Amino acid sequence: MFEKSIKAYEEACQVIPGGVDSPVRAFKSVGGTPPFIAKGEGAYLIDIDGNKYLDFVQSWGPLIFGHCDEEIEESVIETVKNGLSFGAPTLLETELAIEIVEMYENIDKVRFVSSGTEATMSAIRLARGVTGRNDIVKFEGCYHGHSDSLLVQAGSGMATFGSPSSPGVPADLTKHTLLCEYNNIENLRKCFEDSSDIACIIIEPIAGNMGLVPASEEFLKECRELCDKHGALLIFDEVMSGFRASLKGASGIVDVEADIITFGKVIGAGMPVGAFAASKDIMAHLSPDGAVYQAGTLSGNPVAMAAGLTSLRKLKSIPNLHTELNRKAVKLVEGLKEVATKNGIGLQVDTRGSMFGFFFADKVPTNFKEVTDFCDFKRFGKFHHEMIKKGFYFACSQYEAGFISTVISDSMIDECIAAADEVMQNL
Repeated sequence: MFEKSIKAYEEACQVIPGGVDSPVRAFKSVGGTPPFIAKGEGAYLIDIDGNKYLDFVQSWGPLIFGHCDEEIEESVIETVKNGLSFGAPTLLETELAIEIVEMYENIDKVRFVSSGTEATMSAIRLARGVTGRNDIVKFEGCYHGHSDSLLVQAGSGMATFGSPSSPGVPADLTKHTLLCEYNNIENLRKCFEDSSDIACIIIEPIAGNMGLVPASEEFLKECRELCDKHGALLIFDEVMSGFRASLKGASGIVDVEADIITFGKVIGAGMPVGAFAASKDIMAHLSPDGAVYQAGTLSGNPVAMAAGLTSLRKLKSIPNLHTELNRKAVKLVEGLKEVATKNGIGLQVDTRGSMFGFFFADKVPTNFKEVTDFCDFKRFGKFHHEMIKKGFYFACSQYEAGFISTVISDSMIDECIAAADEVMQNL
């Protein structure tokens, strides 16, 4: 059933560390061999063994319209005919920037980059340059890419200066990172008591990297108030939730405005892209207008811009798109919860627009520690393994959110729930 993928993985391990180019793809947390994908068709992935999977990962979010959407595909092909990259300005960059800026009252300008990691790294540099301060506040369980100052682990005490969580990251590069517990207001306040040198808070307002764990609106308002009180900037990392949780991401759901927003994934519709955006006053500090340096040879790549522009315009043109996607997401997770309960298994579920998450747990986790303490990771691994065999492709980690695309139908969801029922009878 997986013979070709197993062989492909063994060969990949000889020339690629761990056989993959992003660690989660190795299936280490769920066991088994990752299927090697040959192609995508609409709602489905097809691996090199010919197995077909209903895809709830959607390239980790960007494929709202599924695989090989005809309009996006055509825009990419037409753009490629004119060249892959120029390292010079194109009209497509401006057109996509206008589409984004027009959606937000607190955003005037956008800088495109090539990845979410680059977007968050640059946003933090910009915040430090604007405020003239060094410290940043981040939260356990929020992933903002793999730049050095963001790879930190918890130390002792409620609020602590971070220590590196990866070899190769000098302590000097993380000593200005204050680590807090997500959704813990008192913990956050203590950070500001401990330091008068805080440049910014960076947060996933809808965390998708410890499973789906939204920040409460009360907590986000406290982030906003503390930043205003102490002269720091608030960064919303919407690389995953942007245009996914709603047309305006978390910014369209909660009544809190960030100073800087980072984007990614969806605005590339599957092509490598990221962006960060802010008011004209903040962006005036960014080179070449200001002194805060940031650059990228492939930034604003025309092929990525074309894909993103087509995708975003489609999103904006379909009334109630996110309402319908959320209906399907709710149908999926409520169905999973129902069959779990029937089989005596605790399952906690949540959705935000086209994003969904489920935890094998008896309590709803609200932060990273609770995800770690409450959740049955072994059971999730078994569930994932058995669902793969039945043709349903979920994120290969309890720490990752899932996604609904427009091409996933109610009947497909019903098939998934029925398969989950069979699997959970043996969990």
